[in-house]
Parts: sequence; C-alpha cells; structure tokens
Amino acid sequence: MSTPALAALDAAGLPYRVIRHGPVGSLAEAARARGVAVPDVVKTIVVRRGADDHLFVLTPGDRVISWPKLRALLGVSRLSMPDAAAAKAATGYARGTITPFGAHTAWPVVADERLRGREITLGAGEHGTAVAIDADAALARLAATVADVTDPEPAR
Repeated sequence: MSTPALAALDAAGLPYRVIRHGPVGSLAEAARARGVAVPDVVKTIVVRRGADDHLFVLTPGDRVISWPKLRALLGVSRLSMPDAAAAKAATGYARGTITPFGAHTAWPVVADERLRGREITLGAGEHGTAVAIDADAALARLAATVADVTDPEPAR
C-alpha cells in the first residue's frame, strides 16, 4: 500500500513506521490502537486564512487550537476552518487522514511546541493507517513554525 503521504515521506528520506490499525471511533481509541499516549496522536488541522490561503496546524491529541494565540502568531485578525469538502479539495485527503506530507499543496505548517522531542503519530493519507515518526525530524523537514498555539482539551 502506498499513499501520497508515504511517497512524500520516502522522497524526504524520513524514517517512519506504518501502523495499520483499522477503523477507530475516537482519538482515545486511535491512541490505544496505535499503542501510544493520546498526546502522541497528532491532529493535522487545515486552517483557512483567505481564498486559496491555507495552512496546516499540528496539535497534540489532548489539546485544541488556541485561536487567539494562532491569530497573534500569524498576525491576522481572522481565521476559519474549511468544511470537510473544502479541506479535501485543498489537501487531497479526507478528514481523519490529513497530513502535510504529500498534500496537493505544500501549505505552511504551524506545530504546537509540545510536539518537540518525541515520537508522534500522524495520518498516513487513508483511514485506519498512521505513521510513527520522530517529531523533530518531521517538523524540520516541513520547515514548521513551532510555537505555543494550543490550549488543553476542554473537559466534557
């Protein structure tokens, strides 16, 4: 099995491990299936700054985007999240499989600083499949801006 994400990782020369875990219903379930802690399941979120102007935001699984922090970092007053169809059109990936690796367009990447110094898991471009990768190597290859852009996941 190959996806644009795996092909991009291979082309970048980044070592990774493929994890095939099948369907999952939640982030906690994904962590269990991948054999990692929830913070190591990285969410790749597509954020829209304007028409045809998107970026990827990488957040630990136990955190959410802090919109005020992200707006301040980017120097903008407004950001939004595209719907599922627009996100797929912008990236080539369906929600739940999105990764900056192999996306249609190499949008800028902003990563929460809490990802540094660990192994993380990211979507691999298809449902039920992830890659485990060294976060520092991945963030360097993506030329990610690394900053405090998240808040703890609110209690439910």
